[in-house]
Amino acid sequence: MGFWSRLTGRHEQRQPIVAVPRAPTRDDLLAALDRVEQMVTAGAVPAVVASRVDRVSRTVRDTIPRLGNLGAGSPQAYSVMATATDYLPEAIGGYLRLPREWADSRPVDRGKTSLMLLIDQLDLLAATMDKVYDAVNRADAAALIAHGRFLEEKFGHTSTGGVLGLSNPTPPSPPPDVSDGPQRLRPPSNEGAG
Repeated sequence: MGFWSRLTGRHEQRQPIVAVPRAPTRDDLLAALDRVEQMVTAGAVPAVVASRVDRVSRTVRDTIPRLGNLGAGSPQAYSVMATATDYLPEAIGGYLRLPREWADSRPVDRGKTSLMLLIDQLDLLAATMDKVYDAVNRADAAALIAHGRFLEEKFGHTSTGGVLGLSNPTPPSPPPDVSDGPQRLRPPSNEGAG
């Protein structure tokens, strides 16, 4: 109890401690993708679904090791984590909970079947993950561009082969003519010495 509480006779109410879930680790994300791929295999989904899930999964797997390039708490990093742990599993799970024939043939939203809706969702996830993957790699690409510009400034333009800035005004002498073999080399002549 604090000093003011004792003076005024009021008791302070303590705020409850809220447990914040930890961010998923690299292994958590990969395990979530493994589970989705197992759902697809076990659920015997159409090939159009399996190929789209594979595309999203591959892009997320390629992105995971480079998430640090996006910075902590970035919206793109969150999108990758949510795609692996929530968006992709929920889309596939929702489709698999429906009877296959019904899901593939009955319109449920604006003339689209559940299968068509799932394909649209997977295409949207794939396009989004492609954009995130591009953003993840831009940092390294920017560093490569900056390094190339530094080298051009330091050593010259790349299309000319570059200039190293070495000062050797005298070109090296050509090698001796050995086209007739070593035994036919002529000794230097002494003409005009005389």
